[in-house]
Amino acid sequence: MEQDAGLPPSTDDTRSPSRLRTAREAAGYSLARMAALTHFSKPYLGLVETGRRSVTAELIERYEQVLGVAIGTALDPVRITHEWLLGDTPASLQLRAGRQIGVSLVEALETRVVELRHLDDTVSSSHMLPVITKELGAANVLARDAAYSDAVGRRLFTAVGELAQLAGWVASDAGQYVKAKQFYLSGVSATETIGDRVLGAQLLSCLSYQLANIGRRDDAMLIARSAVSGATGATPVARALLLERYAWAAARLRDTAAARRALDAADDAYERRSDGIPEPEWVYWLNRAEIDVMAARCAIEVGAPARAEPLLTRALAGYASEHIREVALYQTWLAESYAETGDLDAARATLGQAQAAAERADSARLQRRVTAIANLIDRRAT
Repeated sequence: MEQDAGLPPSTDDTRSPSRLRTAREAAGYSLARMAALTHFSKPYLGLVETGRRSVTAELIERYEQVLGVAIGTALDPVRITHEWLLGDTPASLQLRAGRQIGVSLVEALETRVVELRHLDDTVSSSHMLPVITKELGAANVLARDAAYSDAVGRRLFTAVGELAQLAGWVASDAGQYVKAKQFYLSGVSATETIGDRVLGAQLLSCLSYQLANIGRRDDAMLIARSAVSGATGATPVARALLLERYAWAAARLRDTAAARRALDAADDAYERRSDGIPEPEWVYWLNRAEIDVMAARCAIEVGAPARAEPLLTRALAGYASEHIREVALYQTWLAESYAETGDLDAARATLGQAQAAAERADSARLQRRVTAIANLIDRRAT
């Protein structure tokens, strides 16, 4: 994290050292306290705040998460969400002259996107991220430099948006939150080019999910709500997914009523699915068990853990064992529900299963959950 030694300070005002120092002091935090909260060393933060080391995007993000204030303006997700929600659909694709590409190339890219999406179920983020990043880079070059028809261009930009969503999801799982946000917002730009508001909403709701977990929860709520509102034409299962993430953002804010309404709306949307309504491939994984898992998570978050245990137990019983990361994540929530209801033996046993899987899954998100629930169990035991 502290690899910027020797670099000059940034001249970009959004990365001014004084803005970091002013925000910290306004919150009443000492430099030592800030170091503990951000997991950067105190000497390093001192060098950054005095302009002797460069201010990185990751450091701005960490300060914003800890202090709950906006410091940088580049890639502001709330601003971009509003622009996405209120902006007009472009009248036509802005195509550049270059090599003509046809349907066969785009079909191959679409197939590759689906393959990578499904590989993420069983392959670790550290292995997936370089592959997806390379694929996304190549697709972006095509979109920028090649020549193609409007129909091919629409499919190409859709693939770029879907790759950006996948790259963001995998980067977030790996704990690379700044990079994940950049991927998500670049994907939103791709969907704006072709006016695909549903895929744009999917990207924004993924960003909302990340912010609800590790960032500003009020921003997460706003972005999730905007994604639901702006996803005109969403199919039933796609809409259910967007509503689930809205419910999670509400639960993280402890807004029990909003979370309940969103979960009920997600149930209703999911029940409207039909063989006659083709769904986007990126919702392939959302089923009744997954909806129950989210309902259970929200119940724990708003202080009703007893409602979570039967939902999680039923979902885990039917889950494919080769999906190591997801099974282990759901076990951490089951362990949390046990801990919150006072069954510490069951909590320890369940967390032990998740911890064994975490050693093989190579997921920062999973490891963070295991650590958090282990600490919770320790607190409940004292």
